[in-house]
Amino acid sequence: MPANSSGTGSDHYDVLVIAGTGVDTVVRVDTLAPPEGDSVFVPPVLDYVGHTGNGVALGCHALGLATKFVDFLGDDVQGRMVLEAYAERGLDFSHVVSPHGTPRGVNLVDAQGRRFSYFDGRHPADLRLPREFYLPFVERARHVHMSIMGHNRDVYDDLERLGVPSSTDLHDWDGREEHHLPYALRSDLVFLSAAAIHGRVGEVMRGVLERGRAGLVVATDGAEGCHVLERGWAEPVHVPAADPGAPVVDTNGAGDSFVAAFLHARLEGAPPLECARAGAVAGAFACTTAGTHTDFLTLSGLRHLTGDGDA
Repeated sequence: MPANSSGTGSDHYDVLVIAGTGVDTVVRVDTLAPPEGDSVFVPPVLDYVGHTGNGVALGCHALGLATKFVDFLGDDVQGRMVLEAYAERGLDFSHVVSPHGTPRGVNLVDAQGRRFSYFDGRHPADLRLPREFYLPFVERARHVHMSIMGHNRDVYDDLERLGVPSSTDLHDWDGREEHHLPYALRSDLVFLSAAAIHGRVGEVMRGVLERGRAGLVVATDGAEGCHVLERGWAEPVHVPAADPGAPVVDTNGAGDSFVAAFLHARLEGAPPLECARAGAVAGAFACTTAGTHTDFLTLSGLRHLTGDGDA
């Protein structure tokens, strides 16, 4: 049964995020490569509410956008943890109870803040969000961000019918994996990581524009910054990474913070490269705090760090 779980609700949403919540277990290690032997002592292992939709929704919420987040959620300890966190933060969240439980991930984070994630992907391939659940929210949204969870892919039919613009983050897509293709080809704005396509960044970005409906593709590249390609441009434009202003302790959630700040600037009418600079600042800030999605830039903080003055 659908449940209106937290937040006060709204007649209008600047951003509707569909899918991508769960709980991350973060394990801090010296190196991402396994050590010799079969066990090792590590710092305290901690659980955080996380996953990609969570990061984008909370990032948009922190920037003052009217944000709605919807997803499946288990009736379990992890699901209650998610609901309590959103109620505390004031994030407007609604869900459908999943018999498969709340998704979980295990993230290894090394001494340089780099991470490797193991995602349990417990939702079966044929699971879908009910149309009667999501459609009223889509009809009230200015923009919809689609996490690549599979169970929301049918939403694209209604997005296109209603003319609601959409975005997605393909993460470390290799440019070929079929699971990502509906998101890559049916979204108006596409984010992805360059992690799996080094040497083919421009090729993959151009392929998304040539084959799909997107007018803009952004490939984030960690400490190297990002690459931006708009339809009609000859080549991607490189935007350098921002100085985080503090030691990098954990890169979990940096890409989601980048997306949130980019969307905020985009919805304000900023041009692509200005949006990318805002994203770079927010992503760098996320790297200075431990854990998954534990702290986000406010609008005043973003404007201060981008040189636009206080809100």
